[in-house]
Amino acid sequence: MKEMRQAPEDRLWSVNEVSYYLGVPVNTLYLWRSEGRGPASRRVGRHLRYRSDDVKAWVTGLDGWTIPVVA
Repeated sequence: MKEMRQAPEDRLWSVNEVSYYLGVPVNTLYLWRSEGRGPASRRVGRHLRYRSDDVKAWVTGLDGWTIPVVA
């Protein structure tokens, strides 16, 4: 697996960067998005992007919750 670098805080994160940060497969992020779960995301052209603040806020809001992960 390719080693990921630290994603800069001042730009949008890719699906791969969010997958790495959360430790979940990319397919899980797509599933969560289709089900209206997971961190807020947006399309930039044909690319799916996440704001780092949205991802971190979503993780903070998970206290006490278990979210299923697709293998």
